[in-house]
Amino acid sequence: KMDTIPLGFNIDTPHWDQSTFLGRLKHFLSITDPRMVLVPEEELDRAKALVEGCRAGLVPPGSSQEQLLYAKKLYDSAFHPDSGEKMNLIGRMAFQVPGGMALTGCMLQFYRTVPAVVFWQWVNQSFNAIVNYTNRNAASPISLRQIGVAYITATGTALATAVGLNLYTKRAPPLLARWVPFAAVAAANCVNIPMMRQQEIINGVMVTDGDNNELGRSRRAAVKGIAQVVVSRITMAAPGMIILPIIMEQLEKFPLMQRIRVLHGPLQVLLCGGFLLFMVPAACALFPQRSSLALADLELDLRNSIVAKNGDKVPYVYFNKGL
Repeated sequence: KMDTIPLGFNIDTPHWDQSTFLGRLKHFLSITDPRMVLVPEEELDRAKALVEGCRAGLVPPGSSQEQLLYAKKLYDSAFHPDSGEKMNLIGRMAFQVPGGMALTGCMLQFYRTVPAVVFWQWVNQSFNAIVNYTNRNAASPISLRQIGVAYITATGTALATAVGLNLYTKRAPPLLARWVPFAAVAAANCVNIPMMRQQEIINGVMVTDGDNNELGRSRRAAVKGIAQVVVSRITMAAPGMIILPIIMEQLEKFPLMQRIRVLHGPLQVLLCGGFLLFMVPAACALFPQRSSLALADLELDLRNSIVAKNGDKVPYVYFNKGL
């Protein structure tokens, strides 16, 4: 036996206003909560069933609105917004804090030798490739060959940037050398994300009207969405990778820090976690997840098609920008 959902309750309506940065920040603080990676798979599957049942208008007897909202939080943290498929653990935004803090801390700690730079940049780009593939616009499939090319290109860019700058900064002030990992990460993001989502640029992403009616595919919408994701990912990494080296540079002048060098790595990892705990949701919240594009900015053929069918009723189109 199932109960009907409360009158006026829509489980897909965001709990916070997504037109404002603060509303989006609260939303992403919820679904990027690193504790979500500890939720058992069975509980995630139950949450998905509850969300899908709620969409159909039926829920288990006694289900409260709080239970439904928590199920939606679990669903949003683990299932892809386009396909509804369960995302791999490493690619989920809830894993960005534990995964990112470990990798960023190691990149910032082991920056002095070329072999260490190569190894940690390779590991980081492998992690990024999984995240970018997992959070792509699922309506634009990508082949294994394209994934391979994207991975090799992004990794090569990161390594070339890191190794080149590492050698260049040998005689530069120590702080500049500590900033090399961020330069490599930023450069790689500019390559990794567009390459991993190249099918969206080639074929366009599906755009809809305000009522989610499909209108056609737009390459310009794809470019806008991917550009926003690139900015978000660089912003996500920037504070920890720029400010933390300054902090460590000052801390290492103290005699105590010089005596406990073995703890420098774990300390950087923990401090990176502190930065990412806020920066992951803040960076995700920079731009609306459901991005928009003015009709006038669309490709001419798509614009003409929309106007022919809808007149002037569709001033803006909407699409999922990915994460």
